[in-house]
Amino acid sequence: MPIPDFVRHLRASVGTAELWLPGVSGVVLDPDGRLLLGRRSDNGLWAVVSGILEPGEQPAVAVVREAFEETGVQVEVEALTSVHSGQRVTYPNGDLARYLDVCFWCRAVGGEARVADDESTEVGWFAPDALPRDLTDSSVQRIAHTLEFIAAREAGRSPEPFFAR
Repeated sequence: MPIPDFVRHLRASVGTAELWLPGVSGVVLDPDGRLLLGRRSDNGLWAVVSGILEPGEQPAVAVVREAFEETGVQVEVEALTSVHSGQRVTYPNGDLARYLDVCFWCRAVGGEARVADDESTEVGWFAPDALPRDLTDSSVQRIAHTLEFIAAREAGRSPEPFFAR
């Protein structure tokens, strides 16, 4: 997984100590309602699009960038669907991190799903009722919150993003 330059600089000072980092994720749907997932190269599990914000980058801009960089799919952000802090992550090299994740519902508007960088080994579209079993727990939560948000909007309610309490 490519490490952003600002994280590499921090790691030079703190080693593998836990870093608190801003992250984004996107639950991307195509016109048929299928979800875009990538099999992560670091742990072999399927996951929604996600990544670290660059310093000063806006979260919605970051998720659009991440989707294209990881999957070759161009997306538009529809709505913020959840904000929460995740569990501590231990990377294969021993680095520790914890993310504040800002999750968006995104609509695919162009491109073609493909492995577009070294962060994924596979990329594909999945029906919500046919998701891979080896899906990250955080992706299961993000997908559930996003689908609940979409269902509420389609029912004419004014949904609010999920905030962990």
